[in-house]
Amino acid sequence: MKEYAIRNRLLLALRPAAQDFIAKRSLVRPMVAGEVIYEEGAPFTHAVFPHTGLISLMTEMANGRRVEKTSVGHEGFLGFGLIMGGTGALGMCVAQVPGYASWLSIADLDEALEEFQCVRETMLRYAKSLITQLMETVACNSLHSAEQRSIRWLLRAHDCVVGDRFNLTQQVIAEVLGLRRATVNAICSELASEGLIEYSRGDVTIANRARLESKACECFHKIRKASM
Repeated sequence: MKEYAIRNRLLLALRPAAQDFIAKRSLVRPMVAGEVIYEEGAPFTHAVFPHTGLISLMTEMANGRRVEKTSVGHEGFLGFGLIMGGTGALGMCVAQVPGYASWLSIADLDEALEEFQCVRETMLRYAKSLITQLMETVACNSLHSAEQRSIRWLLRAHDCVVGDRFNLTQQVIAEVLGLRRATVNAICSELASEGLIEYSRGDVTIANRARLESKACECFHKIRKASM
């Protein structure tokens, strides 16, 4: 059986006894790019803790177009509504960047919340940071350029993987940000010409992180700080 490193920061922040409880009760498995983990409104059967990769919570309009509301990476978990009395997914949950995650059944999550105060406290802090991320994303999508938003999302994805190269198509970027594919293609071509990224066969490589960050809007830094 393949061994997976525990990289989820929420789990790593727990006390050792709580970490051990969740590790023994959870199943770690890969997330495939494009995998729909939950449909919008579907009841949660498991809380999902990404170690690498990125999950988008998407909303779908009447015309069929989708856009990302927020995302979950190794800083948190999918199923945060459960600790506030919810039961279903707040959006279509799609693995946009492949990786792997721990799946913990709702029954085991309830037991962990009951037995370990640190689990509830840590999850509530994460829920607060997620609200901050959601509000900042709304502002960013309203006020900043397509290039700035694309850079923010590329940096966000880079933060959630190991290494500088990861699987990500231009179509995914276009969909999560509500942009035209041609717009994203032009942005990626420009960033590549500046030596900031490399793009090949659906893989993106962050070639110059520092310069890419210098072109990012303030929202990236605010969102990143809130999730630390």
